[in-house]
Amino acid sequence: MAADGQQTADGDLAARRGPASQQDMRRQNLALVMRTVAAAHPLSRADVAGRTGLTRTAVSSLVDELIGGGLLLEGELERSGRVGRPGRALVLNGNGPAGLGLEIGVEHLSACVLDLRGEVRVELHRPAPNAGRPAEQTIAELAELAALAEREAVELGLRVVGRVLAVPGSVPLDDPTSRVEHAPNLGWHQVDVAELWPGPGTAPTVGNEANLGALAELWQGTGSGTFVHVSAGEGIGGALVLDGRLFPGVRGFAGELGHLTVRPDGRTCSCGARGCLEPYAGLAAVLRSAGFTDELDEPYEPYEPDELAEPAESGGGPSLTSRQERDPIAELARRAEAGDPDTRRALQHAGTALGTALAAAVNLVDPDSLVLGGGYADLAQWLLPAMRTELAALIRVRPWPEEALRASPLGRRGPVLGAALVTVRSLHTDPAGLWLPEAA
Repeated sequence: MAADGQQTADGDLAARRGPASQQDMRRQNLALVMRTVAAAHPLSRADVAGRTGLTRTAVSSLVDELIGGGLLLEGELERSGRVGRPGRALVLNGNGPAGLGLEIGVEHLSACVLDLRGEVRVELHRPAPNAGRPAEQTIAELAELAALAEREAVELGLRVVGRVLAVPGSVPLDDPTSRVEHAPNLGWHQVDVAELWPGPGTAPTVGNEANLGALAELWQGTGSGTFVHVSAGEGIGGALVLDGRLFPGVRGFAGELGHLTVRPDGRTCSCGARGCLEPYAGLAAVLRSAGFTDELDEPYEPYEPDELAEPAESGGGPSLTSRQERDPIAELARRAEAGDPDTRRALQHAGTALGTALAAAVNLVDPDSLVLGGGYADLAQWLLPAMRTELAALIRVRPWPEEALRASPLGRRGPVLGAALVTVRSLHTDPAGLWLPEAA
């Protein structure tokens, strides 16, 4: 399974395999029934037949197979007031197959498990000094966190069937399973995650964090149609969704908004070019501009195993670790809320630079909306005014409503949620992949 979430989108199954065999047709019909229930459950078998156009006999056989695979549950008899026998309600199985999402950030590791309904059942976060330390060490620590998340999932009755890792770096399309081409903020180059992963058969597929954040926005946030998603961690990530599908570019490197030029003769960027957006609106630039001191540079203190964050309740909200660890974005928000002039000025300048870069994206792509994710979502109330002013000044060839720029409700959880959702969505769009993996 690739980590862009699109290999099993509607219609792809038939396109991949040419003329349909009987097995192909059944697989497509299983996907049709699963998508129908996922979109509007609870439904009876008769409801599914009516919505799909399949015969009731066919639907009954397909539903039985999906129940046998642990994907659907059938509840008690429901009386709808219609003529005929009452039907049983079909729902997604919340205690069956599940997706594990993982994330490596510059200063943290995360893991979450989502059930088939897309609800968070386990969520763990751990501070970790990943920038500059050996990739082997980071991956070994992440594998421990992943194993803990899977154990918690098993205790809840879940079975992890797919694992996807979000990384702040480029993942080439010609090897979309495990190789990170370049992750400058981690100090990684040509890192094969599967090769370094300590558990045989449990290594995750790898995807770019900005792309996975955009997919989470598409599937669970406010994104729809065509939109540009921009997020902040140590660097600036961007992703483009066109007509409901992620656009990765020819080689998988699309969306490098942090390296759009906003000042041709400006500051030198970490990439080696001058005038990129990142030196003006990246987190490090904002902190420096806000005059932060060494109070945010305390030494890293690793967690002991029993200090890991507790899993969230079903459908739980954010649970960034409970320890009083370093959190520069939260500190920026606290100071801005308190009215600190240096912090507010720094955020205003960052908003202006973001507006300049995103105006170019709007003029080129003509999206429905722009979505601020990651750390930018937490700082949106101070970034948005300057961004809107700049967008209004620079977008003149098309209407641009102010409300088309908005903050993601997912915030900094977007990438790890998107990583877990890749598996969940693949189960919705190709459920037979659980028992026919060779044909996927």
